Amino acid sequence: MSFSDNIRRVTPYTPGEQPQRKVIKLNTNESPYPPSPQVVEAIRAIKASKLRLYPDPDCRELRETLAEEYGLEPEQVFVGVGSDDVLSMCFLTFFAGKKPVLFNDITYSFYEVWADVYRIPFETVPLRDDFSFDPKGFLKENGGIVICNPNAPTSLEAELADIEKVVAENQDSVVLIDEAYVDFGAHTALPLLKKYPNVVIVRTMSKSRALAGLRVGYAFGSKELIKALHDVKFSVNSYTLNMPALVAGVAAAADREYFEETVDRVLVTREKTKEALRSFGFTVPESRTNFLFAKPPEGTSAESLFEKLKEKDIYVRFFKKPRLSDYLRITIGTDAEMEQFIKVLQEIL
Repeated sequence: MSFSDNIRRVTPYTPGEQPQRKVIKLNTNESPYPPSPQVVEAIRAIKASKLRLYPDPDCRELRETLAEEYGLEPEQVFVGVGSDDVLSMCFLTFFAGKKPVLFNDITYSFYEVWADVYRIPFETVPLRDDFSFDPKGFLKENGGIVICNPNAPTSLEAELADIEKVVAENQDSVVLIDEAYVDFGAHTALPLLKKYPNVVIVRTMSKSRALAGLRVGYAFGSKELIKALHDVKFSVNSYTLNMPALVAGVAAAADREYFEETVDRVLVTREKTKEALRSFGFTVPESRTNFLFAKPPEGTSAESLFEKLKEKDIYVRFFKKPRLSDYLRITIGTDAEMEQFIKVLQEIL
């Protein structure tokens, strides 16, 4: 026997490429705009001497700010290092049983990784042929449910009535609703928190609030479920969010006007880009995210187009997986970036 026999081995999640040079970067769903000016001011005001101190382990100010913004109590709010950390804690906390956790076959691929690393049994539920959400697949025995809504990488929104049907029929399980992209025109499941104690909603400041570099995620749920999350968090790491992230998170959550202004700009650019792609013969469903899920015209390989765009220093996302390999996921950048993307695309096609 060797020490290698005791090493846990998993297939890790693969994020989008992060080129360290100037390119048009449309592959990781970041905001094309800087954070709120209030965020910049708040970070500049941090005294370097305070960095010798640990941050508030309770993250109280950020939780209170988020609670006020969304009409909840601070005890209903959990925060972590981006929504990935929050989701990871949710898997570790809520899915400790022997029955399989359910999530869609085409969705955020990190779910399968967490299930693997935490040794959680799971089953995937197929999306319909048009990639739409089918609640029927979740109406069976399970140890928990995860729904990404709007879904990634398909960009589609599930009907809130279908989400509620899944929640109502599974009140013995925790239902995680990953709303990383909800701010881009989708309907939130927040109203379900008042009706069902088994719902946890997870969000992020990486997309619509432009804080991907500081990693601020959060979750809403009943006081009982949020307390359980905190118990697990404090058993793993008491000081998850650093001081600059806490300060920036408070400022970003408080600046509603800037948030709405930048989201609106993304939505306008998204619709213009969608129409341009369709004029080239792309199949592009109605997106409720800050990206488009686009199938190139007949006779054009998505993988080949991905490589040709990359040669022109334009990075989009290609998934070499069943049902996905005919599509590209294209993050919405600034107007100038998307105009250049369309110009290059026209040249390639």
